[in-house]
Amino acid sequence: MKIKQEASERHVLTITVDNEAGILAKIAGLFTARGYNIDSLTVADITENHSVSRITIVTHGPPAQIDQIHAQLERLVPVHKVVDLTEVGPYVERELALIKVAGTGDNRVEALRVADIFRAKVVDTSTQSFVFELTGPPDKIDSFVALMRELGLVEVGRTGVVGMIRGPEAA
Repeated sequence: MKIKQEASERHVLTITVDNEAGILAKIAGLFTARGYNIDSLTVADITENHSVSRITIVTHGPPAQIDQIHAQLERLVPVHKVVDLTEVGPYVERELALIKVAGTGDNRVEALRVADIFRAKVVDTSTQSFVFELTGPPDKIDSFVALMRELGLVEVGRTGVVGMIRGPEAA
């Protein structure tokens, strides 16, 4: 018996919600209850009176599963709007990372050279290590981290993805 697997697609969802206690738990619970994975999750207050927040979730799955996630999110009471940035057209996505690299001699010089190429900013330094700040699409950060593994990577902290559609209209 052969099991047919559908191709998994990566999607960036933005969810506008009432800023109230428990909403993040409701949304995470929706994913958990159905066995869906959250690759990245960020939340930020977006109004002056602190009444509305924007949640950005990166997830993946076959198209039918993504449609089901979208429909389930829209049914939650405190949710105002769900937008799949991946489907609305061109969008910008960014992530921030702090990357600590330890090393001396040639590895230290090479780490600085690579950081310059990636436009990473040195935000802390000692005679034994650097902490770099890097902003960009997740694949850029992944590439930088992979190169730093060979040069003395100590630890990585990442914020998660935020995204917006391009152009003058709001998502």
